[in-house]
Amino acid sequence: MEHEAPMLDLLGPLVSCLTDKTGAQPCAVATIIGTQGSTARQVGTSMLVTAAGEVRGSLSGGCIEGAVFEACLAAIASALPSRQEYGFSPDDPFAAGLPCGGTLKVLIQPFYPSDNVRKLDFASFTAAARAPAAALIRRIDNTTVSAMAVDDPLGFDPEGLPNELLAMVGDRSVVSSAAAQVSALIRSGRTGLVRLAPGKTGCADRPIQLLVETRLTAPRLVMFGANDFSAALGSAARLLGYRVTLCDARPVFATRAAFPQVDELVIEQPHRYLARIAAAGQLDARSALCVLTHDEKFDIPVLQIALDVHEGYIGAMGSRRSHDRRIQSLRELGIDEGQLARLHSPIGLDLGAVGPQEVAMSIVAEMISARRARPGTGSLSRTAGPIHGTTVVGLERSMH
Repeated sequence: MEHEAPMLDLLGPLVSCLTDKTGAQPCAVATIIGTQGSTARQVGTSMLVTAAGEVRGSLSGGCIEGAVFEACLAAIASALPSRQEYGFSPDDPFAAGLPCGGTLKVLIQPFYPSDNVRKLDFASFTAAARAPAAALIRRIDNTTVSAMAVDDPLGFDPEGLPNELLAMVGDRSVVSSAAAQVSALIRSGRTGLVRLAPGKTGCADRPIQLLVETRLTAPRLVMFGANDFSAALGSAARLLGYRVTLCDARPVFATRAAFPQVDELVIEQPHRYLARIAAAGQLDARSALCVLTHDEKFDIPVLQIALDVHEGYIGAMGSRRSHDRRIQSLRELGIDEGQLARLHSPIGLDLGAVGPQEVAMSIVAEMISARRARPGTGSLSRTAGPIHGTTVVGLERSMH
């Protein structure tokens, strides 16, 4: 029995089994499509079983594989997909289940060497096996095996996605919603289910379900400055699927005890750390850089590098007076107007936010707005006047 594998990693072996000129054979793929409670594996984990009894991948590390194996052979024999649920039953401790107490919902899909055998189709998977694909979208609610591959999750055109999904979804009334949700999962590097209801499926109305799987890693949020605002922002960003890094040159403030929610804690001069990760190719267009230091000797050097090397979201906290000084300093360092126009400063949407948690919400909202290319959503960097309103001017000064 091999270690866990996503469907993307099994596409090559699957297509090889179905197209081998000397030994093509039917196969079945079991995929986790739902979890509850304590489980060792995540949605998207898959297991391949051939008609000859060969197995690739696993779903639970051994707890339910025997039962899944038999279910896969049954699917191959019947040409019918099935859904299985495995949990722990105290009434039958010897039944296939999870001793950890969790529950796995598993989809089992049969595949055959010929497209026309028993009206099941695997041709849409073959393109995904090449390259290899970076993302895979499968429809899992009906008996037709259908899928589409995305070779470049960062470069794909989400505007064209509705047309590509239409053949799979078969319902124009939900295809726009499907495209938006699928695109969000792919760009965030997450695997998950998209449910669209109601959809016409055969003769009954029932939800359309798409399983989206991607190899893309989670987008990065790199925060510079250890304070209450970065603590709140780190928590908020993790809810959106970001991998969060906090960088500060002051070890007395940047401690794991103070920032348990961040994925990485870096004690280093911010501009040096940014230059290092940029040179190593650890940033992409989805990455967000937030300068929260409130100290020009830190934020000016890091912003100078950020505006030169990073094409994604760049935000800097501060009052409008601090912003004016910051812009003047960056101009003196040779940053041109085109580069400055990409800087979100003061950071966040104009929500009248007060306190770390509300400010964090305004920042992540602006990050989403920038990622969706929605510039007309009231960024503080595009408006004028007090940041927090006239009733809390004193608080504004204390915060910025």
